Amino acid sequence: MDKVRQWRVECPTCGHHTFITLEPDDVGQDFIEDCANCCSPIHIQVTEDLDGQLNVQVDGDDEQLY
Repeated sequence: MDKVRQWRVECPTCGHHTFITLEPDDVGQDFIEDCANCCSPIHIQVTEDLDGQLNVQVDGDDEQLY
């Protein structure tokens, strides 16, 4: 990833769609964003495959533990 991108994600709690900003340094990271609608934490993991395609995985803050 070589530039800043907007990515549409859905809150796993309320289903509200929101946009997050992904920067080149975000690849390989996971972070928490609060939903703008219900304020629940959204756990976001960003990876990049061998072809340079971004993969964004979204789940609830506690769902990755199960």
